[in-house]
Amino acid sequence: MTEFLAALSDPNLPFFRYALLTGIFASLPFGVIGTFVVVRRISYIAGAIAHCVLGGIGLGLYLERGVGITWFGPMQGAVLVALLAAVVLALVSRYASQREDSVIGALWAVGMAAGLLFIARTPGYVDPMSYLFGNILLVSKEDFFFVLALDVVVLTLVGIFYNKFLAVCFDEEFARLRGVHTGWIYLLLLCLAALTIVLLVRVVGIVMVIALLTLPASVAGNFSKNIFQMMVLSVLFCASFVVLGLGASYSLDLPSGPVIIVIAAAVYLLVILSTRIKKFLF
Repeated sequence: MTEFLAALSDPNLPFFRYALLTGIFASLPFGVIGTFVVVRRISYIAGAIAHCVLGGIGLGLYLERGVGITWFGPMQGAVLVALLAAVVLALVSRYASQREDSVIGALWAVGMAAGLLFIARTPGYVDPMSYLFGNILLVSKEDFFFVLALDVVVLTLVGIFYNKFLAVCFDEEFARLRGVHTGWIYLLLLCLAALTIVLLVRVVGIVMVIALLTLPASVAGNFSKNIFQMMVLSVLFCASFVVLGLGASYSLDLPSGPVIIVIAAAVYLLVILSTRIKKFLF
C-alpha cells in the first residue's frame, strides 16, 4: 500500500489520480442505482444493457477514427446504445408478446457481435480486452469530467423521482392504482441504470459490470434498515472496493478490474457466511 500512496503523489503519474477519483465518484451512482437494481431484481436486464454497450463503444471508435467524427467517441456511443437498449427492454417487458428472456438474450449477443464488428473495421489497433475486462488506469481527464457530468444527471433524477422509484420497486400494482405512471418510471429507472453501467465499464469492464453493480448493494442490504441507509452503505462499500482493488492490483502487478471484483465477492461471501453462522448460533 505504501507503493500505491507513492504512485498517487507522483506528479508523473496523473492518470493514477484520475483513476482513483473516477472510481470514487462513480461509486455514487453505482451504490444508488445498484440498490434499485437489487431491490427490483432486474440484474439480468442490467446485464443485457451492459453487453449492448460494446456495440456503442465499437460504433464510437469507428466513427471517430474511421469516419473522422471527432466529437463522437466510444463514451458517447456507449451512452447512446445503452439508452436505446434500456428503451427496447422496457418496451419488451411491458408490451411485447415475445418471451422476455429470448429478447434479452438476443440483445445481449447482438450488442457484443456488433461491437466487435465495428472494432474490426476501425483503422489502427484497438484492444477490446480493455473494454471487456476494464482498465481504469486508461481513464483520461476528459473521461473523469464526463463521469462527473453523468453523476450529476443520475443523482439529480434519483432525487426528483425517489419516492416513485421506491413505489415501482416494492409495489408496482399499488403505485399504478394510486395514479403513478409506472411504465415511464420503470423506463427512467432502466435509463439511469444504463448510464451507470457506462460508468462501470471503464472501471471493471463489460463482463464483470453486474458484479460491481450488485455486490456492494447486496452487502449493504445485510446492515440496513431502510433503502436510503442501504444506498449510503452501498456507496461506501463500492468506493472501498475500488480503492482497495486499485491498491492491491498496483502492489501485486495485476489487472485492476478483476482484483476489484474479487475483493467485492470475498466481502460478500464473508458477510453471508457470518450472517448464516450468527443465525445458526443464536
